[in-house]
Amino acid sequence: MTDKIVTAEEMRHYDSYTINTIGIPSLVLMERAALAVRDEILHAFPLNLKNVVVVAGSGNNGGDGLAVARLLHIAGVHVSILNVGNPDHASDEHQTQDNIVKYYQIPETTDFAVLNNATLIVDAMFGIGIDRPITGNYAEAIKAINNTDAIVVAVDMPSGINTDTGEVMGIAVKATATVTFAYNKVGLVKNDGASYAGRIVIANDMGTYAIDE
Repeated sequence: MTDKIVTAEEMRHYDSYTINTIGIPSLVLMERAALAVRDEILHAFPLNLKNVVVVAGSGNNGGDGLAVARLLHIAGVHVSILNVGNPDHASDEHQTQDNIVKYYQIPETTDFAVLNNATLIVDAMFGIGIDRPITGNYAEAIKAINNTDAIVVAVDMPSGINTDTGEVMGIAVKATATVTFAYNKVGLVKNDGASYAGRIVIANDMGTYAIDE
């Protein structure tokens, strides 16, 4: 296991190199990411699986979340999805995962009331890309998440934490645990990031190649 701690730009470069130069498809990396989150949830929080809600944005972090929802569903967990992103801006990978979720008939909603009875929430709104204050529907979702008593597992980064500085971008999810992919992130160990991340789990068998060129 490496002690390497990376910035958002470094992580994007490593992912891009892995996908475009080595040729490992982005959906393969997404599946490995989702498997890591699923494993952490099933092994660390087996008593909190009565009613799991995945809160998904419209980008690839949301796509990771949709894949997590499917994997938990297959494992027999009662899971539903709260979509907070703009479907018109959904990434290609997100659209693929959403089509799969629909095949499995996993309940999806845009109604925040689904959080009221959640025993565990998966935060999959923003990954490493957030660089401006969070507003609108996303801010309302974060506020609603933080107002619950549920266990919260963040996917890669707690939504609202700047990956490079650890600063709260207006508002951020307070996570019980954060499963971050390939390498730890600067923003998880600096400033507010360390307290918002909760317990940090580094999924270091992602297959992402750290090539600095």
